[in-house]
Amino acid sequence: METPVGPPPSPFLVFEAINAYHRTAAIKAAIELQVFTAIDNGRRSAAEIAAACGAAERGVRIICDNLVVYGLLTKDGTQYGLTATAKTFLSGNSPAYMGGAIQFLLSPTIMLGFDRMTEAVRRGGTAIPESGTLAPEHNVWVDFARAMAPMMMMPAQQLAETVLKVKPGPIAVLDIAAGHGLYGLAVCKANPASRLTALDWANVLEVATENAAKIGLADRFTTIAGSAFDAPLGGPYDVILLPNFLHHFDPPTCVALAKRLKSALNPDGVVATMEFVPNDDRVSPPGAATFSLVMLASTPSGDAYTFKEYEQMFADAGYSSSELHRFEGAPHAVVLTRP
Repeated sequence: METPVGPPPSPFLVFEAINAYHRTAAIKAAIELQVFTAIDNGRRSAAEIAAACGAAERGVRIICDNLVVYGLLTKDGTQYGLTATAKTFLSGNSPAYMGGAIQFLLSPTIMLGFDRMTEAVRRGGTAIPESGTLAPEHNVWVDFARAMAPMMMMPAQQLAETVLKVKPGPIAVLDIAAGHGLYGLAVCKANPASRLTALDWANVLEVATENAAKIGLADRFTTIAGSAFDAPLGGPYDVILLPNFLHHFDPPTCVALAKRLKSALNPDGVVATMEFVPNDDRVSPPGAATFSLVMLASTPSGDAYTFKEYEQMFADAGYSSSELHRFEGAPHAVVLTRP
């Protein structure tokens, strides 16, 4: 029998992994009850928080104690406080509030895929009916566009900075599967000489259109409703954005899309693909490596691809070169590809 490597065996590691859903449930309940916002508003004891949230004192005390263990709250005697992370991202008073992300991340559609993980492993793809989240005009993507926008602010800025270093000046930009539209809008906000076309399902584009109007870019913003695989693309474009899209499909499908996009790209243009890109070992860095499980749960054949795999896909589609740009401490990266 092969000798195990690594740390000594621990039943607690197994126990914690099996019970990890407890943490999810506690954080979800605290967000829905606005516990973090109540504490930020000066309620400190379980009784005060309970009164503000319309909940039982016992329930609030147990939830808050667990959130202290999870590193999201502090406790001094009977008084609770917010950690820096909770104050920044979980208080409704914060402009960086991310609590709304549970509307997508913990939506019934997404959770169903994980509830049926055993069957997904047997199949090698999602056990959600009708192609999982890839069904045409699936309303989960409206939830995504509305709920996930606050989490996308920083990645959108990083993508825009990366793109504009290589494509300054007047540019036409196409944002594929635009969703909330923030990636393309970040490029346009940073470059007044740019124009943006957002492509997505019609119901999702309503959200992107709202966001363009909110930040005063409606006059440089147009839309194409439909699928990236068959909708007329227009063009030619100087920049085509592919934010968090290719991971939904198998390599042949990605190659077919890349070929189609190449026909809409200027000869000196660039395709900017933002993705979760694991290292070649597929187990690091953690945030990028574990994203493959999301694809197994929710898509028929999607994956978290390595840079070498993206490089090969674009080469197979007739592109000349690809380069990888990583960001310190972030699970995502940008692949810049030239025709």
